[in-house]
Amino acid sequence: MKKAVIRLGGKQYVVAEKETLRVDLLPEGTKELEMDALLVIDGEKTEVGAPTVKGVKVKAKVVEELVKGDKVRVIRYHSKKRVHKENGHRQKYSLIEIESIK
Repeated sequence: MKKAVIRLGGKQYVVAEKETLRVDLLPEGTKELEMDALLVIDGEKTEVGAPTVKGVKVKAKVVEELVKGDKVRVIRYHSKKRVHKENGHRQKYSLIEIESIK
């Protein structure tokens, strides 16, 4: 099984073909991606790029443009001071599927 390490949105991911991956929200209208591989693992053979592996491209398509993550509640509280504040945050993601590593 062929695997690769890619950089997308300032983060690195280990990906394989036909794998679905949840990444940070991509710009609106993005349908396909083509990324350089930082490292390629093909069975026992490993190629490390400096900074990328020459001639290796990872192609991906966007499955869902917007996926919302779980809601995270942040509570600030001081006992005996009548101070409390509650905030919420819900991260937005995109769902991509790796088509090929060539």
